[in-house]
Amino acid sequence: MLTDTTLRSAVDALWDKLWSGGLSNPLDAIEQLSFLLFLKRLDEREQDAERAAKQRGKKFTPIFPTPDLRWSYWTQLPADKALKHVKETVFPFIKTLGGAGGSFAAQMENAEFKIQRSSLLIETCKSIDAMQISAQNQDVQGDLYEYLLSKLNTAGTNGQFRTPRHIIRMMVKMRDPRPGEHICDPAAGTCGFLVNAWQHLLETHTDPRDITYDEEGYPHRLTGSKLTKDEWEFCQTKALTGFDSDSGMTMLRIGSMNLMLHGIAAPNFRYTDALSKAFTEERAYDVVLANPPFKGAIDSADVNPTLPVRCKKTEILFLHLFLRLLENGGRAAVIVPDGVLFGSSNAHADIRKKLIEENRLDGVVSMPSGVFRPYAGVSTAVLLFTKGGTTEKIWFYDMEHDGYSLDDKRQKVPESDIPDLLDCWNHRRDAKFQQKRAQRLADLQKKIAPLKTDRLEHHAIIHRLKFEEVVSKTAEKARAAREKAEAELAELQSRMTPLQTEINQLTRQFWITKDQAKANKYDLSASRYRQVEQDDEFYEQPSVTLDLLARLEAAAAGEVAALKEVLAKP
Repeated sequence: MLTDTTLRSAVDALWDKLWSGGLSNPLDAIEQLSFLLFLKRLDEREQDAERAAKQRGKKFTPIFPTPDLRWSYWTQLPADKALKHVKETVFPFIKTLGGAGGSFAAQMENAEFKIQRSSLLIETCKSIDAMQISAQNQDVQGDLYEYLLSKLNTAGTNGQFRTPRHIIRMMVKMRDPRPGEHICDPAAGTCGFLVNAWQHLLETHTDPRDITYDEEGYPHRLTGSKLTKDEWEFCQTKALTGFDSDSGMTMLRIGSMNLMLHGIAAPNFRYTDALSKAFTEERAYDVVLANPPFKGAIDSADVNPTLPVRCKKTEILFLHLFLRLLENGGRAAVIVPDGVLFGSSNAHADIRKKLIEENRLDGVVSMPSGVFRPYAGVSTAVLLFTKGGTTEKIWFYDMEHDGYSLDDKRQKVPESDIPDLLDCWNHRRDAKFQQKRAQRLADLQKKIAPLKTDRLEHHAIIHRLKFEEVVSKTAEKARAAREKAEAELAELQSRMTPLQTEINQLTRQFWITKDQAKANKYDLSASRYRQVEQDDEFYEQPSVTLDLLARLEAAAAGEVAALKEVLAKP
């Protein structure tokens, strides 16, 4: 998600330049900008690799066969020469990247460089330089694409909004792909899941002393030095596979460039409608990571017969597809709309039953509804399952905070459940970890209990004093006492808040049994099973309320009598 306001403003200005420069088709503007971003970052990556090779005393193998192909060279040419050079030399070169016969070469075969004005090319390049993209967090090209796509006024229309980077990273960590495993995203978009899977493989096989982490926790200087030569070759050529149904090729080109910029020399990212009859792969992958489209038109006549052809819900069709694609023992982490968890239709109930009765449903992560804002407000969950196996218990985590505000601005905030979620997931079968957590919860509940009792007493006192202010002859004294009690209540609440916050955190993880799910028609809503302690509310005793009403009535009668006396005087 592009949250940096300065970068957003720069992109807005650049969008206007491209529009006024003749790229009136928004998809053309997105595509041409992506090509230039790719060339810019490819040159930066070349510079980084050159420096690293020199520091380690190793031979440097350049991506660019000649220096005149590099961004740093041709952007310094006079405008007319720069445009001619890009059209005739640079752009034909990038079409050859990834090797002949590779998916990128096929996607780029009919690609055109459509910027026709030399001044527009130079202005655009200067704007890209000013963005300082290399100083930003990883995967910025995908973020920029997502932001530009939102300008089409169709973002989310087909459910194809981009998954936030930190959610992808969380899901990849939970499924922990390993060297030698085949990993697939059948609705890959800008290839965020595949990029993160590759980085996870590198991170878990790089000497920790070599890795640095930025302020948001993303790793840098990943070398994969602990991978064997065969493992490295497998990861580069066979580990990652993506599919997307963007017939216009824009998404496929951007996704492939994204993979290449992160070190995959020959991406395996291809055009196909994974739900169609033409897509026949099965039992081919060890890990599936995906956020499939949630809505959009489906051609029922072309749905693969291995899927429930009468179902028009793409999210349900994709779940059946994931099970078909996985090898026995294969693992998946996929995002679904909340309706999949509790929908009452036969299609909804059948897929939940299939996950639980015929496979192992490992976990359900309920996510807050603002995760996909500003592009969609849909409530979503992550389903984690293993092909085959037996479901006995299902692990749940009811996430309330993901580290960003849940409004359209999505600004970074300190509250995030993700570190705790990952800790709980990694230790979900660790009895000592669970006992320690349960003991901490019991201690906190014991500690907060007298404070809650005290709070109820203060509410009762304040309620009584408010009444005294109205009916008592010593109203000032009652007001002072009430203000003191309210100050004490505020101080009491400040002591309770951190305790209650930790209690809420500790209860977000829980387990249910298969029998519990079955008894509830396989409903997987976290809210159905999570036990949240409800605070006692203050309610006055009926007898006290009646006494107060009687006093109030007497006070009112006294006032009426006094008024009558005044009115009776001549």
